[in-house]
Amino acid sequence: MVLQGSVLADHVPVNNYELIVVGLPSIFFVEISGIELEVQQTDLPDRTKATGGQIIPQEWTAMTMLHHSIEREALEAWLAEGRDPVSTSYKKTSTLIHKTLSGLDNGKFAMTGHWITKRKLPDLNKADEGAPAMIEWTFSTDTCDPLA
Repeated sequence: MVLQGSVLADHVPVNNYELIVVGLPSIFFVEISGIELEVQQTDLPDRTKATGGQIIPQEWTAMTMLHHSIEREALEAWLAEGRDPVSTSYKKTSTLIHKTLSGLDNGKFAMTGHWITKRKLPDLNKADEGAPAMIEWTFSTDTCDPLA
């Protein structure tokens, strides 16, 4: 629920984003889960916590449409790069761009050490009358830092 007068004009809607993966064709990600940044923690003897200083690699998911064959083939090739024998280029660099209603870039994040760890094919159901089949891709990202 949005309170009137509390939202600045030209906000960033959750459906106005683009994820650009260096070295891959343009991919239409229908949905991307939240990407969390977490700093490593350590438990102290007094039962409090302290920072470990290092960022824990983030795991998140993205959905693509099964019938987008060029995108699917590019992502399958990328997934294969992380399998034995592992390619030296299996980790990619990406940019996540959030856009305002007017199309301005109002939130860019550089993602490094980015690779596919899992592919999940869609659940199938004969009773469903036409929803598109989606593939869920799980990614690991070493860092996701804001760009100026």
